[in-house]
Amino acid sequence: MYHSDTKQILQKRFDKLSKHYEALRDYKSLINNLLLEKDIYEQFIFNTLKAEEKAILDAYLKRFSSIQDFLGAKIFPLLLDVAGINSSKMSEVLYYIEKEEIIDSLENWIELREIRNELEHDYPEELKEALIDLKFCIDSFQKIESYYFNSLNFAKKYIK
Repeated sequence: MYHSDTKQILQKRFDKLSKHYEALRDYKSLINNLLLEKDIYEQFIFNTLKAEEKAILDAYLKRFSSIQDFLGAKIFPLLLDVAGINSSKMSEVLYYIEKEEIIDSLENWIELREIRNELEHDYPEELKEALIDLKFCIDSFQKIESYYFNSLNFAKKYIK
C-alpha cells in the first residue's frame, strides 16, 4: 500500500471514529444527568428504569464497544504503518501502541476489552455483575476518550 493511500484511509477511518466518539460523549452526558436523579447501578432501581433510559445505556455500551474495536482493529495498525513501525501480530501492535503512549497500559486496554466482552454475554440473572461491569464502562469514558485523542494526536504527526 502506498503511504499516501494509507494516510487517506486513516483519515477516513478517523472521520468515522469521530462520529462514534461524538455519540458516546452525548450518551455519557445523558447518563450523567440520569445519575443525578437515581442510582442506576442499584438492582432495584435499574429494574424500574424506563425503556428509553435503558436504551441510553445500551447505546452507550454499543458505542463504547465500537470505539474500542475500531481503535484496535482499524486505527492502531494504520498509525504504526504511517509511522513506519512494522508490526504484523496484534500483540506487536498493542506493544508499540503502549510504547508510543497512545494507550496508558496494555493491562488497562485488555481489562476494558474483557469487561466489555463480559457485558455482551451477561444474562439477566447475573444483573448484579452486569451492573458492576456497566459502571466500569461508564466510569472508563475518560480512558477511552484519551485513547481516541492520543491516536488523533499521534496521527497528526504523520498526516499533513
